[in-house]
Amino acid sequence: QVQLVESGGGLVQAGGSLRLSCAASGRTFSSYSMGWFRQAPGKEREFVAAISWSTGNTYYADSAKGRFTISRDNAKNTVYLQMNSLKPEDTAVYYCAASSAVAQLAYSYPYHTWGQGTQVTVSS
Repeated sequence: QVQLVESGGGLVQAGGSLRLSCAASGRTFSSYSMGWFRQAPGKEREFVAAISWSTGNTYYADSAKGRFTISRDNAKNTVYLQMNSLKPEDTAVYYCAASSAVAQLAYSYPYHTWGQGTQVTVSS
């Protein structure tokens, strides 16, 4: 079973950038589609971005398009979320997740393993 550990969160001013990393244990990382989700205080968890293990296709929430980029390095068992032009409304705990699926990656249910989350705070 894969285990996930996020890092890279922190406090940044609006307009700044952060790169989140999610390191996975195990030998089969390349066989997992990976997603990033976030949850702000008092709000439900929402999809941010995902990358398919089979095609490398990427998917983004409308709020992330043009500002965030998901990528993966299978040799390092790591998935990244590059976040640019950050806004105060991006403030949330960001979670990475692993799925064996290649479809419906914008939904929570295909993901079987979740990290503990990393806090991102964007000040105005």
